[in-house]
Amino acid sequence: MENENVVRKPSTSHEESKDAAFDGNRPKKVAGSAITLYLSEIRAIELLSAEEERSLALAMSSGDETARSRLIEANLRLVVNLARRYSNRGLPLLDLIEEGNLGLIRAVEKFLPDKGCRFSTYATWWVRQSIERALVNHAGTVRLPVHVAEDLDRLIRTTETLRRKEGVDPRDADVAAALEVPVERVRRLLGLVRRTFSLDQPLGEEGDFNLHDTLEDSQNPHPAEVLQHMEMVALLSEWVEKLRPREQEILELRYGFGEEEPMTLEEIGCLHNVTRERIRQIEKGAIRKLRRMAAQKQVQFSSLF
Repeated sequence: MENENVVRKPSTSHEESKDAAFDGNRPKKVAGSAITLYLSEIRAIELLSAEEERSLALAMSSGDETARSRLIEANLRLVVNLARRYSNRGLPLLDLIEEGNLGLIRAVEKFLPDKGCRFSTYATWWVRQSIERALVNHAGTVRLPVHVAEDLDRLIRTTETLRRKEGVDPRDADVAAALEVPVERVRRLLGLVRRTFSLDQPLGEEGDFNLHDTLEDSQNPHPAEVLQHMEMVALLSEWVEKLRPREQEILELRYGFGEEEPMTLEEIGCLHNVTRERIRQIEKGAIRKLRRMAAQKQVQFSSLF
């Protein structure tokens, strides 16, 4: 984009940084040694009331670049607060802030003030999307060899079959006997579940889900439980991908898949510029489709929705 204004590299002197939030038309990274100065400067920027947001957005729609810059400046603190939640996940805080600022710019461009939605609510989604996309692009994920993945798939299906038959989690020896492999092989595969598949590892072709989405809070979940949830997540991911793009996005926002916090119908309505009732209708329609898919496979997903 030719006119993107984003937070510039903070300077080392106060005089040089009077206009610290912006510098020309190109995005700039926040400098490492000057981060404290930058944070101090954006804390001094006054926040906006809902009416001020609306007035600036209306002015911006008429080509007022000063209004555009003011709306961005007033929300730089929001970006920092959101970026901090993603620390220690593969990217430095400064890069997270930069990516978040790009999301903020996108939110400013898309915001429609006449929908009655606070800009901060609207911008939060765009900032998170920008940061999460950067994390996916930069953070490497562990890939298993094909033959190991196939063995894990057999292990999942066999474990689930034995659990349904006996009503309890099967012993490693029982699984090994059913698979006709040494018990040590089963234990090595279960070890891979513990070591390789972190709760935050993306699943599905688009990485839209992770194990944490469906597992209950637990310090040390049993490997068999992890395998069961892996199977459920894989199925759900496959079915969600068969929905229309808008239905997929609304379910992800409504139920907080991935890194997202669940959003209300009203918030999602603001994001899509439709009424909360329309969002409710789309949500219900998407869930009906998922339930039909689950019924065809004789799988119960009622606990998830």
